[in-house]
Amino acid sequence: MFVVAGSTGNTGSVVASRLLSAGKKVRAIGRTSERLQSISRKGAEPFVADLTDREALAQAFTGADGVYIMLPPDPSGPDFRAHQEAITEAVASALEHSHVKHAVTLSSIGADKPDRTGPVVALHRMEERLNRISGLNVLHLRAGYFMENTLMQAQMIHNLNVATGPVLPELKLPMIAARDIGEAAATALLNFDFNGHQVRELQGPRDITMHEVASIIGRAIGKPDLKYVQASDDQARAGMLQSGMPADLVRLILEMAVSLNSGYMKALEPRSARNTTPTTYETFVQQEFLPVYRGSKVAA
Repeated sequence: MFVVAGSTGNTGSVVASRLLSAGKKVRAIGRTSERLQSISRKGAEPFVADLTDREALAQAFTGADGVYIMLPPDPSGPDFRAHQEAITEAVASALEHSHVKHAVTLSSIGADKPDRTGPVVALHRMEERLNRISGLNVLHLRAGYFMENTLMQAQMIHNLNVATGPVLPELKLPMIAARDIGEAAATALLNFDFNGHQVRELQGPRDITMHEVASIIGRAIGKPDLKYVQASDDQARAGMLQSGMPADLVRLILEMAVSLNSGYMKALEPRSARNTTPTTYETFVQQEFLPVYRGSKVAA
């Protein structure tokens, strides 16, 4: 039996579905029974729990052969990083109590650094904390820049005919679709091809720049001249705050952008077949960005 945290999210839902299709029993953790209905209909056992509740998680993990772990964001909370660290400690305590032998985590490129990477600092600490658990074989999947992050550009492009953000326009980013992360995590759990404490990067199909992102989106929406313009920190901060994002999260995102732009936060592995994933940004735009841009789908 496998336990999937964040089973209603972009990566966890893929992990749970893939395990179920392989004939495995899945216990799916979610915040509410309503959110779990979809995966329950596919055959998963629903388990309602807050990921900061170590006792509930210990119960959920009991009897599991493997667990998928991620730190879902709390974008409305006053202290984003404190929430991440509360989940880490609850998950670690539950893993110790239940004696699970295999876990796969959603981490990030940049998690090798102990500071200055915004929300990714918490993933560094998560890796360190789980690595201290005796008897646990854990694989940390350090994913690249989520393609889903660019969904936030849809409304701005629609209204202002420009894409913008704090990242340098010519910075090449290993950009990845969340579905490919879920597939990689499920494959690792099905194969148990890791021992001890291991790290594996997931770099997407190729490195692309924000200029290329804008060009690909522009062609897809009939605006071939669409440009990406880098925003100053003050401009980016004002835009994110105006969209309703809490000041604490805005601060962390800007800190991460500085680390990306400077090269402090970057992929460490040479690109290979093992860390290259299949979904191209062109495919992502057709399947995910266009429905959001056209207003037929709400960005996750």
